[in-house]
Amino acid sequence: MKAMKLPKELQSFLKVAETAAEETLVFTKKKRPVAALVSLRKVDRESLGLSTNPAFLKIIETARKEIRAGKTTSLEELEKKAMPPNKSARRIRKSRR
Repeated sequence: MKAMKLPKELQSFLKVAETAAEETLVFTKKKRPVAALVSLRKVDRESLGLSTNPAFLKIIETARKEIRAGKTTSLEELEKKAMPPNKSARRIRKSRR
């Protein structure tokens, strides 16, 4: 991700973007969307970077496909794998409730 100062020629463009506040502006060509301008006022750099990272987006899509296919693991199954079955583990689980 690159950041740059907005050139003077585009300062009026920035004013339009600011009037849109938190709405997304969609730019069209021949009535078809070609670009969007999204407010970043309440977005941190990490979220922005992840939301535009192709590798991360592929991980998310793969996970969504697995969920739709019913390939899920319950919390209980994860706990069983993480902690060997013994009495102290059962006491910890009960005390959390």
